[in-house]
Amino acid sequence: MWVFDATPLIYLAKVDRIELVCHLDGTCYIPQEIYSEVVVTGLESGYPDARRVDQGIESGSFELISVDNSELITRLKRNPNLSTADVAVLGCVTSVDGIAVMDETSGRTAAEIEGIDTRGTAYIILFCAKHGYISISEAHESIDSMIEHGWYCSPPLYTQLVRKLESFDQ
Repeated sequence: MWVFDATPLIYLAKVDRIELVCHLDGTCYIPQEIYSEVVVTGLESGYPDARRVDQGIESGSFELISVDNSELITRLKRNPNLSTADVAVLGCVTSVDGIAVMDETSGRTAAEIEGIDTRGTAYIILFCAKHGYISISEAHESIDSMIEHGWYCSPPLYTQLVRKLESFDQ
């Protein structure tokens, strides 16, 4: 099971790679809070990537999920570094015993403290390249295009990603 935060959805959609999630084992969920942020607000603002995410839901690539109030949610809400979206993702991921797909450091740090597994946007691209769902060059182009669209990737991480992609080619 995979529970998506806004950033991975937005950047996969911006580079027209939202379909890559179909290659992950298990159901891909979008919390209602993320749906409101990415799709509802995005469509109102005229963002094409919002429509791509909405099409992913319509096609069955994603299912919407609601956050159940729990002790974890109460605890996470007290963390000033977490957004409402981060709390929703982490809360939902525990209810489906899944993996949180998020890029932001604060969310990933909170997940680590709570014992929640995380992966990021780059993981999905690397996974798909490793298993042959996209070529190495397509993966590299996708990462470069995400960066051009504003996705943050530190130079050391970029170097790691490129080296990892090159290792698949051997």
